[in-house]
Amino acid sequence: MSRMVQCVKLGKEAEGLERQPYPGEMGKRIFENISAEAWRMWLGQQTKLINEYRLTPIDPKHRQMLEKEMERFLFGGGGEFTPPGN
Repeated sequence: MSRMVQCVKLGKEAEGLERQPYPGEMGKRIFENISAEAWRMWLGQQTKLINEYRLTPIDPKHRQMLEKEMERFLFGGGGEFTPPGN
């Protein structure tokens, strides 16, 4: 039987992730509150951002921007995405 979570992104109970998808406290928060479906949605959004704004996840500034956008996308709140150079 799969693990169920009350997904804050989708607003419903849904199948949870098998393991923590991100390190640290953010990863723990995602694991406990975000469904596998919502996580897949984020991965698609992240790919679009990386491609559209030519982000490099190795760059600490780009990684920080992606993490802020991930939190905004999954949990709401926060400001709009600010691409590098703006």
